This record gives sequence, C-alpha cells and structure tokens, in this order.
Amino acid sequence: MNIVQAIILAIIEGLTEFLPVSSTGHMIIASSFFGIAHDDFTKLFTIVIQLGAILSVVILYFKRFFQTLDFYFKLIVAFVPAVVLGLLLSDYIDALLENPVTVAISLVLGGLLLLKVDDWFKDSKETEISYLTALKIGFFQCLAMIPGVSRSGASIVGGMSQNLSRTTAAEFSFFLAVPTMLGATAKKVYDYYKAGLVLSSEEVNILIIGNVVAFLVAMLAIKTFIGYLNRNGFRIFGYYRIIAGIAILLIHFFVQKLTII
Repeated sequence: MNIVQAIILAIIEGLTEFLPVSSTGHMIIASSFFGIAHDDFTKLFTIVIQLGAILSVVILYFKRFFQTLDFYFKLIVAFVPAVVLGLLLSDYIDALLENPVTVAISLVLGGLLLLKVDDWFKDSKETEISYLTALKIGFFQCLAMIPGVSRSGASIVGGMSQNLSRTTAAEFSFFLAVPTMLGATAKKVYDYYKAGLVLSSEEVNILIIGNVVAFLVAMLAIKTFIGYLNRNGFRIFGYYRIIAGIAILLIHFFVQKLTII
C-alpha cells in the first residue's frame, strides 16, 4: 500500500463510516481495485483507520459523553454481542473481507431494505433507550460482520425497529461505534502481531495519516448525515446501495469472463 492508496481509502472510510452504505464494503472494493485486498497490512489498515472516524464522534458529541453511568452500562450491553460473535467468527469474517461478491450482494439486499425502512418505522418517536433495546441494537449491529452490511445502518434500523426516533437511533449508533471499533482495532492489532507480523516505520506513518484523513472527513460527514436523515430518510441510500451492488457484480463477472478467455 502506498500513501496515495491510503489517503483514498481513508477518505472513503470517513465518508461512509456513519452512512448506511458500509464503509468496510467500500474499502474492500477500492482495495480490490488497487490489487492490495489480500495484503495483511491492508486488512489491518481498513480496521485501524476506523478509529480516526470514530474519534470524530467523541469530538462532536464531547459533552454528550458526560452522562450518567446508566448510559455507559447501556453501551456495554449493546457492545457485548459484537464481542462474543466477533471472537467466535473471527476467521470466517477475515475470509469474507477478501470477497467483493459478498459485498455486492449485501449492498443490494441492504438497499432493498432501506427503501422500505421509512415506511415501516415512520411512527417511531421514542427517545429513551432501555437495556433490552440496547441489547437488541447490539445484535442488529452484529449483522455488519458481513462485509457490505453497514454497521451504522444495521444499528440505526435496529433502533428504529424498537420505536426509537431516527435521530435517537442514529446518535446511539454513533456512540456505540466507539467501544465497538476500539475493540475491533485491539483484536486486529493483536492478531497481526500474534501472526508474527511487525509494522515497519513506513506502515506506522501510513496508519497515522490514514487516521487523520478519516477523522477530518468523518467530521463533515456526520454533520451532513444527521441533517439529511431528518429531512429525507433512508431512501436515497437504498437506491445508491442497489446501483453500486449491481455495478460491482457486473464488473466482477465481466473481469472473470475476460480472465477465462
């Protein structure tokens, strides 16, 4: 991975981390295009730079993090399903991270779902989150272990299915991203070193630059997304996912056919 590729991937991460379009899925497609998707450092990079994007949540919602212990306990409850399933399915998830077809199919299916979300949950108005609701959102978030299924999209829809308003569901999804991505990063770094791999000074610099770029872009994306979501809902993201997924499938099978010929 060179610095230009890292910056492009970081911009993609910052733009898509909090949109219901799957940041990981987009980075898999981009890294596949660059021909670096199978590289161990690329897999580490696509996870670690999410910390930069997540830091934007901490900065933008800084005062909101000073809440009661009850708030943090609910975050922990929502985080637990990802911990358990992430540890159990780690190897399977890593294998899926190399497959653009999985991403494409997930994009299309998720897009079809988003076309209906606003109609299904148009009366969702609740602003208080119970422990049971937090746990259910946590299980919804686990769907994003499948590349192409958006973490933010899955957790927001999960919240709205429990009668939470769009804003409440979206903001809780943002908060939940902090422990989730911290845990995912720690696990990925541990596995990287456990496999006998060591980061070079150049790779460390690439990670730092990637995180800074992802942070700056995500700051803008969050502000834009919340406002757009309140005004317009999810439909545009559904259409985008369907078009992107179909395009990826067509390109993939066209390339495969050329390879065979």
